[in-house]
Amino acid sequence: MFDLAPEIAAFVRVVERGSFAAVAAETGYTSSGVSRMVSRLETTLGTKLLFRSTRQLSLTSEGEAFLPRAKSILEAIEVAGAELSAVATTPRGHVRLNCGTAFANHKLAPLLAKFTTSYPDISLDISVSDHRIDPIADRADITIRVGDLADSTLVAIPMGSVSRVIAASPAYLAAHGEPKTPKDLVRHECLLLGGFLHQAVWPFRENGKPVSVKVRGQLTSDSAETLLRAAVSGAGIVRLGDFLGAEALASGDLVPLLTAFHEAGRQPITALVQPGRQSLPRIRAILDYLKAHI
Repeated sequence: MFDLAPEIAAFVRVVERGSFAAVAAETGYTSSGVSRMVSRLETTLGTKLLFRSTRQLSLTSEGEAFLPRAKSILEAIEVAGAELSAVATTPRGHVRLNCGTAFANHKLAPLLAKFTTSYPDISLDISVSDHRIDPIADRADITIRVGDLADSTLVAIPMGSVSRVIAASPAYLAAHGEPKTPKDLVRHECLLLGGFLHQAVWPFRENGKPVSVKVRGQLTSDSAETLLRAAVSGAGIVRLGDFLGAEALASGDLVPLLTAFHEAGRQPITALVQPGRQSLPRIRAILDYLKAHI
């Protein structure tokens, strides 16, 4: 099967890019040449991997089953090459990265221009969601998580940490007053991140003892960025990561609240990678870059 590595690579890339022409443009082959490579693979395997039409390509059920195995073969070759080579090769290839909106907009996006310039042979596909995904089922090469992690077989690589801040806009405080103690929050509109029940319980410390307050409000969103914008507009009180609210706090668009009581507790920022993949040059390049700049 390793003798078919070029054909397997062509198949995987066609699935990722969606057309023979797109793969041809980045490899130097013709579209028909890429198509013939996939056809040779299909002939060897004795089954159709792709449905071809004038409008689009789609995987057959056999193609769906073979795709993860094809990727594993290519990764095994790449890992073996990286381990056997005494001289580091130029990182190249395609990487899928998943993260939440706060991290994407306020940490990752400002770093992308320099990264793509430094690593022109790495293409990066970034999916952004505040819902927790399954990195294996969703085929994410790197998943960035903020907060404590559940037990997992994935490799966890520390990227930094974040603390929380409670804040509201001057307009909201002028209309509704400022909470003076944690319990005052039950009378206020609090903005909540959907899908995470623990996010509705805010931690404090009074008289040296831990106190938890279950907050509520009319507005819930699965986007931390949306909650930030809503808070700035005066919709309510929000609890968010310090890097997400840094600009609004510095400009005065948001005012920190209950700082004498709030347990801001630092939480880890972690990159999750499937075992063995962290040694792939393209994966290692991104991990090292993020770790150096976050």
